[in-house]
Amino acid sequence: MADDDAAPSESREPESTAVEVRSAVDTVDSPEADAIDDASGEDDDLSVPDGTADDSRAAISNLRWALIAGLVAVLALGGLTGWLGYRANQSRNLEQQRNTFLQVGQQGAINLTTLDYEHIDADVQRILDSATGTFYDDFQQRAPSFIDVVKQVKSKSVGTVTAAALEKGDTSTQAEVLVAITVKSMIVGQPEQQPRAWRMRILVQEIDDQAKVSNVEFVP
Repeated sequence: MADDDAAPSESREPESTAVEVRSAVDTVDSPEADAIDDASGEDDDLSVPDGTADDSRAAISNLRWALIAGLVAVLALGGLTGWLGYRANQSRNLEQQRNTFLQVGQQGAINLTTLDYEHIDADVQRILDSATGTFYDDFQQRAPSFIDVVKQVKSKSVGTVTAAALEKGDTSTQAEVLVAITVKSMIVGQPEQQPRAWRMRILVQEIDDQAKVSNVEFVP
């Protein structure tokens, strides 16, 4: 009987061992274990390969150079625009100056040929007001005798510009103006005279921000 009782005890030991082994296996296959495995897998996925880091640095470097190149292009374009604006403004100012010289030359020719004995003093003063340099000095010196002659003969004349152009304009301070003008004259008590065509070369100079006639020549 004792042996019979012992036999079942021995058979239970293997069964107990099998239960413990199964329990251990179940523990390994449990959800907690799966969670640990998943977490470990996620950590592996989050790790950044060396190649990806190099690509990121290269992209940042390329972006930096692109920004620098863009900035340089903007600055260069701004400088070019400013220079073109300056040149355009300079050309515009020069053109305005040339037009001023041309107008003063034409008006100078009109002043010299449009005279009336009834108000010759004002006519002469107008010529002097638009003159400068040696021409001013010479005309001022001869003005009294000139006024007397015009009053004595009672002459009138009217000048009309038919053509005018800048002959020379080497600097921004002076220019030579060639003027073609037709002069119609009359003397009280005499038959009306035929109009005469004259050509005048007039030097215009800018003095104290004013353009004035500085020399007059009659040309064939």
